[in-house]
Amino acid sequence: MADRQPTSSPASRANRTRALEIALSDENLIPENYVEKYTQIAEHEWDAKNGAMVVAEAWVDPDFHERLRTNATAACAELGFPGPQGEYIVALENTPTLHNVIVCTLCSCTAWPVLGLPPDWYKSFEYRARVVRESRTVLREMGLYLPDEIEIRVWDTTAETRYMVLPCRPKGTEGWAKEALAQLITQDVLIGVALPVI
Repeated sequence: MADRQPTSSPASRANRTRALEIALSDENLIPENYVEKYTQIAEHEWDAKNGAMVVAEAWVDPDFHERLRTNATAACAELGFPGPQGEYIVALENTPTLHNVIVCTLCSCTAWPVLGLPPDWYKSFEYRARVVRESRTVLREMGLYLPDEIEIRVWDTTAETRYMVLPCRPKGTEGWAKEALAQLITQDVLIGVALPVI
């Protein structure tokens, strides 16, 4: 039997998404403007700059630093970063001898309010599979070279626990304003695949 060729090409992702949205709306399974509301939040409120502000606050305020370590969800909310996917945040503190990295081995869970939506590489099967088994190699491939004496711990984010990395404050930043410190923190730093660089 000859191979059968499809008679039409698959609908675009945008068209499939719109069709699903219409079907859910027609069945009254989502409230009016629900998709628009979360699109607005995802595009304008969930941002790694929020996590950068959290880290900068922790670097300059010892009391906030302790609150972040003991209850990161509440500490992030103090700064105005609560919400969906931010209910169970745990801050993983790096030290001179310990470096933390996060991954979601099942899909792409992150703490959206403070990390933003995950980058494509974070969602890739290669990163999810390899960073657990060969973390030092993966970090080197991403441009982060850590001495062998630094322990690397990989943390698997889930729906119930969402991690953010609290990096070590770089030397030479004493006396810097929070805004300047926050500029050193990127999404990659908050995930643990990079370090803050002056």
